[in-house]
Amino acid sequence: MNETAASSREWDAVIVGTGPGGATLGHALAAAGWSVLFCEMGKSSLTDLKTLRGGYPEMSAVASTLPVSERLLSGGRYPRVINDLSGDRAKQFVPFIGAGTGGSSALYGMVLERFFPADFEPGGQYPEAIGASLPGRWPIGYADLLPYYEVAERLYRVRGGGDPLRGEAPRERVGVSPPMSAAARELADGLARQGLHPYQLPLACEFVPGCRGCQGFLCGANCKNDSARVCLEPAVVRHGAHLLDECEVVRVEADRERVTGLVCSRGGREFRVAGRVVVLAAGALSTPSLLLRSQSAAWPNGVGNGSGLVGKNLMRHFIDLYAVFPRARPAPGGNAKEFGFNDLYQTDTGKLGTVQSFGELPPGAMIADDLQRDLRHAVHPFVAAAFGVVKPVVRPVLDRIFSRATILATMIEDLPYPDNCVLPPSVASGAAPVTVSIRYTVRKPEARRIAAMRSRMKALLAPWRYLLIKQAENNERIAHACGTCRFGDDPRSSVLDANNRCHELRNLYIVDASFFPSSAGTNPALTIAANALRVADHLLGRPAAKVAA
Repeated sequence: MNETAASSREWDAVIVGTGPGGATLGHALAAAGWSVLFCEMGKSSLTDLKTLRGGYPEMSAVASTLPVSERLLSGGRYPRVINDLSGDRAKQFVPFIGAGTGGSSALYGMVLERFFPADFEPGGQYPEAIGASLPGRWPIGYADLLPYYEVAERLYRVRGGGDPLRGEAPRERVGVSPPMSAAARELADGLARQGLHPYQLPLACEFVPGCRGCQGFLCGANCKNDSARVCLEPAVVRHGAHLLDECEVVRVEADRERVTGLVCSRGGREFRVAGRVVVLAAGALSTPSLLLRSQSAAWPNGVGNGSGLVGKNLMRHFIDLYAVFPRARPAPGGNAKEFGFNDLYQTDTGKLGTVQSFGELPPGAMIADDLQRDLRHAVHPFVAAAFGVVKPVVRPVLDRIFSRATILATMIEDLPYPDNCVLPPSVASGAAPVTVSIRYTVRKPEARRIAAMRSRMKALLAPWRYLLIKQAENNERIAHACGTCRFGDDPRSSVLDANNRCHELRNLYIVDASFFPSSAGTNPALTIAANALRVADHLLGRPAAKVAA
């Protein structure tokens, strides 16, 4: 579809973004007969034969002559810098998030975990933090989302073990996971002997022969069940939805009651599209940035921002990596996202988080480049320059070390603070945005929980040699950003209502992770997809799904 055709009609729904929120919702609406238009900033991996699959775009010899931004876009990656205005010294970085069909799910490691019931009542876990920033509960509970969790697991063809701490059965509706590798089994059995409860992770993966997991890059084997493959493609091919890729929405137009149109930029041409319902699902950084820069006489502080909360309460997950060296060697080139455990999710001394197999690390060349950037920002440019001299020697050493390691990741919940936020960008009227700006600081309570998790992991991993790779405090590792357009019952303390509709605009919905009022402590993609199915039922006027008897 071209821009003229897209502009010539009012769609039942215009959806900005094709990640687990936007694509899942759009698939459900299109299957019900709605006319749906998807606007995606990045390239379409469904139709563009030049997308880079099966490896990191940074390592592609084919794309080595392309500008960095074009190479990242061809690999499904966000191409622009983020302005980080935290602390005394501003810096810029390119976040490792998706831009293209499937959004960040095109890059994810396919772990689709449910939140715990207690995650929907964060005040019970952090009673000292209840107040203006942390609500006591979500406007929906686990029981409201449970039937949609089940539908989403079937839709994304999730398979794997069940967490014994939740009393879950294995997810074997669409097939079983392959047995764990010898290295993973050694670690899981050793942790079980310490009284923990490891289990095989639930993965949205087809496990084709030679499956590599493809974490961090586009799958080259039609194996990863991301939102592009599972939802977007059938919505377009079977249900008549339309996709405009490489189409950036630069401004939301709205009167005081409804969104009247979206101003888009594609191929250097600006045009306008309109929908009876408008859905933003561009991610918890880009969605609030778009609303904040859409200022007008009706919305002087940005569309839908009467509460002043658009962009506020930015949260992420604190993730550290542990390179563990079991006696058994990891299988080369295999899918290494194999097991996890939640014994530290809720402890006698408070909530910490989940522990999971991480999968393969990027090549040593990319790790060395990241290390040099970290030295430049955190230490001194001269130190980074000195490291650059020895970097060619360091790269193969890193490859040798990490080829013998099984990588575990710890994931710790963040809490919302209003001044951790996406900031209003300074953009000339009508121009495409150059950057998103954030301000984010790790607070003392979160620093204490990060330290507590590291202490517990040190004790648990004592039987093995391991290397801790600290990432939790690094803003450049902005994993699982969420919370910047939270939902709730009170328009004074939330941007959206319980059905993800903007309190102040009757046709604007937000279904990416922006809606989270708390971040929980595990992977968010399944919760985003399940909630999108719940919102679809609301829009279609269907009764809320119930758990099958």
